[in-house]
Amino acid sequence: YRVKLPPTPNFRKELVSILNYIPHLNSISFVGYYGEPTLNKNLLDFLKIAEDVRNELTWTYNKPKLTLFTNSSTIYFKEIRERVKQFELVLAKLDVGFDDDFKRTNRPNPLTPKIQVLIDSLVKLKQEMPNQHKLAVQCLIYNSYKEDFIANSNSDNIANIAHALKRIKPDMVQIYSTARIPAEYFVYAIDNERKREIASIFKEIINDDKIEINIY
Repeated sequence: YRVKLPPTPNFRKELVSILNYIPHLNSISFVGYYGEPTLNKNLLDFLKIAEDVRNELTWTYNKPKLTLFTNSSTIYFKEIRERVKQFELVLAKLDVGFDDDFKRTNRPNPLTPKIQVLIDSLVKLKQEMPNQHKLAVQCLIYNSYKEDFIANSNSDNIANIAHALKRIKPDMVQIYSTARIPAEYFVYAIDNERKREIASIFKEIINDDKIEINIY
């Protein structure tokens, strides 16, 4: 499923009018078209306009980074990786490391490949990105009140994610949990102690001081 939504004639003007009021901004972020920005074939048209506007304006500190958020579901397409790698900072989701957890947690579209294919694609993306561009992997971890619904905070999944991260070699890893009311009533956030435990497991398995691991 793809969409073709080019920038409107007013996009540049609207962007300038907004950014003029926030000269301290540190990121111009592309978050979603129909839920996933990489689905838009015109994504780079928006990026080009945003880059031109950013370079024309005056900023309080450094120029804001051109940032893309993605759920990683389309990264296995080479042409999409070619677009994605042009962003200065890419924040890609990886909440699971095994297919059973993938089906429970992310409930992917039937056409979405297995999680191992997506992990392999994130490995390729990192290798293909320019050295000055950065990849952050976001891991949303949650708990479950239902005994028959295994949350992705289970120890096997945490270890599987860590081994995947070891292969991907992102610049940053962001561990966080649900902050809003989730779609399922039985899902709830992990606490900060569990986040710290997961960060320690990641650090031990990844064993790479160049990868920054943070909790939120």
